[in-house]
Amino acid sequence: MTKILMVCLGNICRSPLAHGILESKLSSDKFTVDSAGTGDYHIGQLPDHRSIATAKANGIDISGQRCRQFERSDFDTYDIIYVMDHSNYDNVVKLARNSDDISKVQLILKYVSSSSQEVPDPYWGTSEDFDEVFTLLNDACENIAKNLTQ
Repeated sequence: MTKILMVCLGNICRSPLAHGILESKLSSDKFTVDSAGTGDYHIGQLPDHRSIATAKANGIDISGQRCRQFERSDFDTYDIIYVMDHSNYDNVVKLARNSDDISKVQLILKYVSSSSQEVPDPYWGTSEDFDEVFTLLNDACENIAKNLTQ
């Protein structure tokens, strides 16, 4: 079983969406997807209501997710760690113990032809910003799923 972790700052906007999107594209027999945040701001909380609504509008239910903080032990648990931006990358890599840990961490948008390698944080934005993030993540997750299942 391949275990995949999605990481953003607070684990309430971007990574819960990425978690739900990729999970919907992969077989649960072969893949496990989870999410976490680099910060401890929202531990135990539901994803942001706008993330839940955006996912629901696209046929994905993320309302069962709960926010948690990324831990060093996640390097032992997960095979691949996708981060939403360079700040998340830096924060995760700071916890790495060795080059094997670092090799698991990737920017999620490396899988799409986007003008940026960073998924914008929609937290302070509008519902349209969440829709834009969903589209970016859906494109990335589609390509990731294809690569993983070939």
